Amino acid sequence: MTTTVLLVDDHALLRKGFRMVLQAEPDLEVVGEAADGRVAVEQVKALRPDVVLMDVRMPGGDGITATEQIVAAHPGSRVLVLTTFDLDEYAFGALRAGASGFLLKNAEPAALVDAIRTVARGDAVVAPRATRRMLELLSDKLPRSDAPEPPSSRLADLTPREVEVLQLMAEGMSNAEIAEHLVLSGTTIKTHVGNVLAKLGARDRVQAVVVAFQTGLANVDDGR
Repeated sequence: MTTTVLLVDDHALLRKGFRMVLQAEPDLEVVGEAADGRVAVEQVKALRPDVVLMDVRMPGGDGITATEQIVAAHPGSRVLVLTTFDLDEYAFGALRAGASGFLLKNAEPAALVDAIRTVARGDAVVAPRATRRMLELLSDKLPRSDAPEPPSSRLADLTPREVEVLQLMAEGMSNAEIAEHLVLSGTTIKTHVGNVLAKLGARDRVQAVVVAFQTGLANVDDGR
C-alpha cells in the first residue's frame, strides 16, 4: 500500500529535501505541500493524506493550531511534527493538540521514512523513554501534582490491571518491559495497551501517557 504524505514547512528548500527523500521510497507518495498552517488545513481537506509532516513555527498559521484542526476534522490524517530543537515546547503543544509524535528536522533520511511508516500504521514515533524524558523536561506545562485532575473523571473505565499498565507506560517502559515486569505475555500486554488507548480516547501511546500525568496517576516529582 502507498502512504500519501503532505509536506508543511515555510522553507521551500526543506520541503524539496523531504520530497527528494520520500520520492525515493516506493511505498511513499508526496501529494502536496504547504508553507503555513492555514494552507495545510485546506490541503488536508482536499487531498486527505495519510500523514502530514508538520512544522510548528510558521508565519501565517502555526502548526499547533493547524494540527488541532486537522485532527478534529480529519482523524484519518495523522500528524508528525517537525521541530528544529529536541523536546521543543512547541512540539509538545502539537502532541497535546493531537499529533502522533515528533521528529527532529536533522534526523537521518532513514529515520524520517521509518517515522512516517510508523505513524501511518497508527503508532507513535516518540519512543516510550523519550516520551518520559519529554514530559519531565516540560513538566511545567502540565497540571501541578498538588492539583491534578480527578483520576475518576478519565480513568474510571480502566480495570486495575489497565491502570497498572498505564502507570508503567508513563514510567517509560516498552511493551516488552511491561510484560517482563508483570510476568505476562507480550500479546497480553499489547491487548491491555490497546484497551487503555480505546478507553481513554487516546490516539496513541504518547497521548495516553499525557493523560496519566494530567490525572495525577503519574507524577514527575515522585519519580514516576
